[in-house]
Amino acid sequence: MEKPPVHSYQSNAWTRLTQSKWFVYILILPLFLVLFAYVIYPFYQTFLQSFSGERALSHYQKFFSLASPANLEALWTSLYISIISVICCALVGVTMAFLLERYEFPGRRILSILVLVPMALPPLVGVLSFTFLYGESGIFPRAIQHLFGLKQVPFSLKGIWGVIVVHTFTMYTYFYLTASAAIKGLDPSLEEAATSLGAGRIRVWTKVILPMLTPSIIASALLVFMVSMASYTAPLMFGVERTMTMQIYLSRTNGNLEMAATQSMILSFVSISFLIVMRWYQNRRNYQNLSKGISVHRSEVSSKFMKIIATIASFGGTLILILPILVLILISFSVDGAWKTQILPTDYTVDHYVALFTDERTWRPIWNSIQMGIVATFGNVLFGVAAAYAMVRLNFKGKTLLDILIMVPWALPGTVVAVNLIAAFSTENIFAFNHVLIGTFWILPLAYFIRHLPLVFRSTSASLVQLDQSIEEASRSLGANWWYTFRRIVLPLTFSGILAGTLLALVQSLGEFVASILIYSTSTIPLSVAIFQKLYAFKFGTACAYGVLQICLILIVLIISEKLSKGSAGSAI
Repeated sequence: MEKPPVHSYQSNAWTRLTQSKWFVYILILPLFLVLFAYVIYPFYQTFLQSFSGERALSHYQKFFSLASPANLEALWTSLYISIISVICCALVGVTMAFLLERYEFPGRRILSILVLVPMALPPLVGVLSFTFLYGESGIFPRAIQHLFGLKQVPFSLKGIWGVIVVHTFTMYTYFYLTASAAIKGLDPSLEEAATSLGAGRIRVWTKVILPMLTPSIIASALLVFMVSMASYTAPLMFGVERTMTMQIYLSRTNGNLEMAATQSMILSFVSISFLIVMRWYQNRRNYQNLSKGISVHRSEVSSKFMKIIATIASFGGTLILILPILVLILISFSVDGAWKTQILPTDYTVDHYVALFTDERTWRPIWNSIQMGIVATFGNVLFGVAAAYAMVRLNFKGKTLLDILIMVPWALPGTVVAVNLIAAFSTENIFAFNHVLIGTFWILPLAYFIRHLPLVFRSTSASLVQLDQSIEEASRSLGANWWYTFRRIVLPLTFSGILAGTLLALVQSLGEFVASILIYSTSTIPLSVAIFQKLYAFKFGTACAYGVLQICLILIVLIISEKLSKGSAGSAI
């Protein structure tokens, strides 16, 4: 009697396994282990460290002590900057979205392209460009001083409002992108109905338009708040000495790890509380648009006076948006140390760009960031896609817990993530395979992996939600097993979403600074820290050349993402 081939036994065994009720837990167990080991365990270690010492609450008592109010002042300053940044970004982003989506005016097309320019500026590079443009030694203050023969510069960006201006410029795009997408989907019949019932423009705005934009505004507010709370470079450059991230950095560099842990726990509490409050507010009402109207068309500005105003505003907006990148490119060609009191650099060279790819010391931070970014992004793809598939397609106990665990890093500032890793992996433990990770190559990729896992997860989830599940069911009904269906159908159809999240995670890793500054070593110095160091060594040309390289990488990602979105739209028609 002829024996069945071995592969048929393997195939049948695989089929029985995938059809088992335990198969889903086999899939999600590695996810839970990774999230527990590298998110919850480090957070727990920081929590324990904050209570270490002779008295359990001594560090918290010291934090809230009025005798040394530095920590309380830092907490208040961070909260104030973050809340004002959210308000300013919302005003600019939502207003820009409404004007560009609802009205046709001279200069609208060029402005609608350039409005996304700040996305090409990593936070550190954005601060750098604004310092060169509007700081106390910036181009514009010096030019006005020289033009009018003044003894001092007439103005400069500094203090808290300098930080808020930079935050507004670099972060309003979060509101613009989500608000513009929501405005495109608004039904004009709702506004027409409100107007016919006697509501004025202001009432229509406050009672119809803004409530429908609430979900997108809240999502953007969360992101801006988290980024602002984690801001380090802007307060440092503009003379705001006491913020939570700076206090954590000082405690860490002074060896006071217990106080750094305490400050991190309080910062985590504030960030997570803001997340809970925003989600509670969003869930109070139903914002779903149930009408079947057609999206509104743009209204052309007919008044001559308004056209002139719109043209001037468009020109001014275009200039403001493009200047930061232009000044970075200009200074990247300047000779290090030659630009001192002059309005513009006087000596130029291409040596910085040559050194980027030929000098080993200059190239090392770039190569370090590329290596660590690729490693972290590979982990993001592997676990982010698996987590997204589990959350969207599978039913299992602990689904809510998994969603919370994945999004916890999204609510934690980069400073807190770094302190958590320091607390967890400064000693040998099972999750580090009995090694000390602090000071090694692997600690930075681990930080990037934790911080950017939600990016791949959310992007993949959005693609999976749009994929009709009947396609997978049809494949299985024709005899294909789960793995074949996933590999040949699910992955190709969600590839654009996966790739978009992957590219975004990679670029974020290449430009990550807040977590990197706390846990890098001399042998693993990343690109962002190298920019920071060159800046403080007054090597402005090299620092800006590094910054231009980062901008080019992000522009490549934006172009690829745009092509992918158009391709996805075309294939869906």
